[in-house]
Amino acid sequence: MNLYKTQELKVYNSLSAQKEAFTPLIEGYVGMYVCGPTVYSNVHLGNCRTFISFDLVFRYLKHLGYKVRYVRNITDAGHLENDADVGEDRIAKKARLEQIEPMEVVQRYTVDFHNTLAKFNNLEPSIEPTATGHIIEQIEIIKEIIQKGFAYEVNGSVYFDVLKFNASNHYGKLSKRNVEDLIHNTRELDGQSDKKNPQDFALWKKAEPQHIMRWPSPWSDGFPGWHLECTAMSTKYLGEQFDIHGGGMDLKFPHHECEIAQAEACNGHSPVNYWMHANMLTLNGKKMAKSTGNNILPNEIFSGENTILSKPFSPSVTRFFILQAHYRSILDFSNDALEASEKGYYRLMEAIQMLDRLPVADKSSVDIATWIQSGYDAMNDDFNSPILIAQLFEAVRYINLIKDGKEQITATDLSLFTASLNAFVFDILGLENVTNEGSNQNQKLNGVVELLIQLRAEARANKDWALSDKIRIELESLGIQLKDGKDGTTFTLQ
Repeated sequence: MNLYKTQELKVYNSLSAQKEAFTPLIEGYVGMYVCGPTVYSNVHLGNCRTFISFDLVFRYLKHLGYKVRYVRNITDAGHLENDADVGEDRIAKKARLEQIEPMEVVQRYTVDFHNTLAKFNNLEPSIEPTATGHIIEQIEIIKEIIQKGFAYEVNGSVYFDVLKFNASNHYGKLSKRNVEDLIHNTRELDGQSDKKNPQDFALWKKAEPQHIMRWPSPWSDGFPGWHLECTAMSTKYLGEQFDIHGGGMDLKFPHHECEIAQAEACNGHSPVNYWMHANMLTLNGKKMAKSTGNNILPNEIFSGENTILSKPFSPSVTRFFILQAHYRSILDFSNDALEASEKGYYRLMEAIQMLDRLPVADKSSVDIATWIQSGYDAMNDDFNSPILIAQLFEAVRYINLIKDGKEQITATDLSLFTASLNAFVFDILGLENVTNEGSNQNQKLNGVVELLIQLRAEARANKDWALSDKIRIELESLGIQLKDGKDGTTFTLQ
């Protein structure tokens, strides 16, 4: 059933700065592109919030019956620190510091990214292209922009001419800026003297002799600009014009602004109908930053190995916490907030498990149809997950009243109620059915395995290799894989 024909979805479009009725370019089909990670470090919680937000969008569109092509890239070419035109390639820098190949860095952190999102129960995108796999497409776009007169080559590098583009277009329309306001940073930096104007951005950079990641091009051995990769991959897989482009709020300027300029310069029209941006995550009221120590990684939340939280919290509880705020609002992460979310999450799961034990009656005293529509109304209002969650707790109230005999429900209504509640909780919000009892069991299992790891470490220290091997082999037979690393031994459940 195509629910999108009966539900009126409205999406907040960053371009118009208002909610708009969602009408895809082709009825029944949605093309969505979301900027993926630059894989030079473990994915942080702020990034995860963005990807969980767009997983919610993906899930709801699919639930409504749309055929969705969701494209989310991997930036594996590396781009310069602070996304500038000068500096050091982030991936190359990590490779140099760890004395490994850049593609080893890419592989390690791409795997971490996938594993982390899988723990959060995110659906995989339809296509996950890489920047290095689309160098040819990026070179062809640069050729086209040069041919249209909106880019110029200097000493092997190619720059986008912002002022020339702005003469017939509006550079800054997404972030609501004017070029005149941008011409304030005029200090000379090494490598910027090649530009006609400081606000021009690189489409192709000539590689310095020490630069590891480089490719041949008509202009030089070098590497593409950061903004270009998303233009190349989004248009290749979704067409010159597509429905939704998403990302974090921090990407609105300059990244998405530059994407619009590149696509308009190349193809002559706006590339995206609806621009969507997820807001930032703060930690204890302050911006998350590795440099200040005000930072926490997802696996540190799940394991409890951190100095910020009082105990471990499961991925599903963490996801529930994130979805309790609207994706466009700032969300503050704290121990108290997570504990409150955990209580609410288990209350919801326990109520769902009670559904098949509820008594049925000849007539219903609760209006299930109105409740169901209230859930859709929340999601139709720009994917308003906190309002949907409020409606879910209204359902919990119904369940408890029916259990206590204070309200009645027919078998037909109970079946409809159960199906709708499961759809909202598991299909749309992407939560997993884990009770508090199950969480406690997991914590006990973790404790037992950690004890065995400690005993194995002692056996190895005493050169009792037979006992060490026995512990590892017995755990493997139970589906628990040990992995020895420089920071100690970790385990995964197979």
